[in-house]
Amino acid sequence: MKTAVFPGSFDPITLGHYDIIKRGVKLFDKVIIAIGVNAEKKYMFPLEQRQQFIEDAFKNEPKVEVITYEGLTIDLCKKVGAGFILRGLRNPADFEFEKAIAHTNRELSKIETVFLLTAAKTSYISSSIVRDVLRNGGDYTILVPDSVRVK
Repeated sequence: MKTAVFPGSFDPITLGHYDIIKRGVKLFDKVIIAIGVNAEKKYMFPLEQRQQFIEDAFKNEPKVEVITYEGLTIDLCKKVGAGFILRGLRNPADFEFEKAIAHTNRELSKIETVFLLTAAKTSYISSSIVRDVLRNGGDYTILVPDSVRVK
């Protein structure tokens, strides 16, 4: 079984993430969305809410599993039996950053990183942009799946 881990903070999940996951399930038997926990990072949404946003977005997709983790992504991959890390690329800066991580991960393990280019219509969206729109009272709903609704 080909399993991929799609790691991130997903604070919150965006339509860009959603697109990568929907395309990833066509390539892999299972996609594990792994929400990383970093004690030094300040999040807008609590971990449980971020997990719920994703679970609700993919409630009808049996090939998607949502988990949380701490530590190295390659250690998580080994623990869950994933041979691949799935990553989305929006721009050349993403590529340079992700390339260095992918090379390091391959040096430390046999786990391959698979890059998917984001769709043109979502390539400008990032979680930080969504958080900024939210903080300033803008219409964030056009940037996120329907499961992400803040009162």
